[in-house]
Amino acid sequence: MKEQKKRAKLFSTKYLFVDFIRVTGALPTLIWYRPKFIYENKAAKKRIRGGALLVANHNCFYDPIYLMLAAWYRRHRFVCNKQFFETKGGWFLKRVMCIPIDPENTGFATMREINDHLSNGEVVSIFPEGHINDGSGEMRGFKSGMALMAMRAKVPIVPVYIREHKPRSGRLRVVIGEAVDIDKLYGGRPTMADIEDVTSLIFKKESKLKELAFRH
Repeated sequence: MKEQKKRAKLFSTKYLFVDFIRVTGALPTLIWYRPKFIYENKAAKKRIRGGALLVANHNCFYDPIYLMLAAWYRRHRFVCNKQFFETKGGWFLKRVMCIPIDPENTGFATMREINDHLSNGEVVSIFPEGHINDGSGEMRGFKSGMALMAMRAKVPIVPVYIREHKPRSGRLRVVIGEAVDIDKLYGGRPTMADIEDVTSLIFKKESKLKELAFRH
């Protein structure tokens, strides 16, 4: 019975538009950028099961496509600046299951929505820098709301590093890290100190993945 429900959810007609966008966005990227996926270790190659929070650095507007390709077998709900929902493209963001957020003041309703999706076994993807970085190649500090989301829903965080792709720089490189089981590290009710520790831990993981991206 559970297996039948999973299959029904997988092939539900409400995802037709999302899946169409996933395919049409992926094909040109695969052909033009020829992405090379690098894994931190063997554990990082395991497919994501159940709810998970994917986090990545943010270089450009194409990053969501690159992040989707890193876990192509799952649908993603992207956390997106609410300002973009107020533009003409807002209807599109809603159709592809994006979640609006105020990067400067994350409200309770937003946190609850994200928590519901994660607890329901879905993948939520976020760029914790808050904005596209300045092109220097240096990551901005991560916002701690990312850690709180994962800790409240008791789901792992999967770090991904996307190497900025420039003309004549060769293949696009995306490094997938081993999932971090936050619940095992910080079980129970998280304190502010725990949240800051997780934020720092994930930032350091991203920095290590960055080294791998430039080494291969």
